[in-house]
Amino acid sequence: MAARFLVGIYTAQASMAESLKKTLAHSPFAISWSKTQTEFVQWTISNRHRIDCLVVQPAHNGTDLLHEFWARDILLPILIVSDQESVFPDASYHSAVIQITPDEINSIESKVREAINQFLQLPANKNSLTDHEDDTKDNRLFLLSLQQQRLTEKLHERLGYLGVYYKRNSQNFIRNMSLEERHEFIDQLRQDYRQIILSYFSSDDKSLNQRIDDYVNLAFFADVSISKVVEIHMELMDNFSKQLNMEGRSEEILLDYRLTLIDVLAHLCEMYRRSIPREI
Repeated sequence: MAARFLVGIYTAQASMAESLKKTLAHSPFAISWSKTQTEFVQWTISNRHRIDCLVVQPAHNGTDLLHEFWARDILLPILIVSDQESVFPDASYHSAVIQITPDEINSIESKVREAINQFLQLPANKNSLTDHEDDTKDNRLFLLSLQQQRLTEKLHERLGYLGVYYKRNSQNFIRNMSLEERHEFIDQLRQDYRQIILSYFSSDDKSLNQRIDDYVNLAFFADVSISKVVEIHMELMDNFSKQLNMEGRSEEILLDYRLTLIDVLAHLCEMYRRSIPREI
């Protein structure tokens, strides 16, 4: 049996907690209820790599709670329950946080799935985060990518490659990016691919498979073409060839890296193949 969604819930109001418990009495979710915000934060920290979504009704505006998760680099799908106009006016966490009113809790199951879907559609570029320092952004982008990868793997298990995982947002496709965003995204793909190449034949690098998965995940959600990946590979091989020639060394070693390209393309092609809706 596929694992259920793990959802953590904290509400500052006892009446809201009771309403949610009734609504979710027969839900397909595995739910953890927290009685205090401190308990909720500690549970989230301890289970950050297992949680699929958080549902929060904060005592005040919720900004402090989001800032605490942000400071701890905890990036998760979050659903805020509040009757205020906005509990996060400065988008201080990430741009995929969803807010609903208490009157909408009857549709809480679909809203949780929407929050997960929104989180998976976060573009892997610096515009989706609010840090001012590039180094901090790069680190959080990497963590965001890992969290998305973890969640998509769980969705793979539950949904057989159907459903939320493949509802990509076309606004995040590379062809719909601005010129500046497109150049930045392609540069990131080049840098990530170069790191894969440099560590591909290293027996000491235990993170290679994760690097490839992250790379393919970024390319898939941006709808990057196979030909663009090949182009990036050829550009890199050309640069390496020039460097080897300058050093008076043979280029023959570069032929081995065809295996790297085949490996990456195989992963990406499989994702595209499985994203095609099955005939009923």
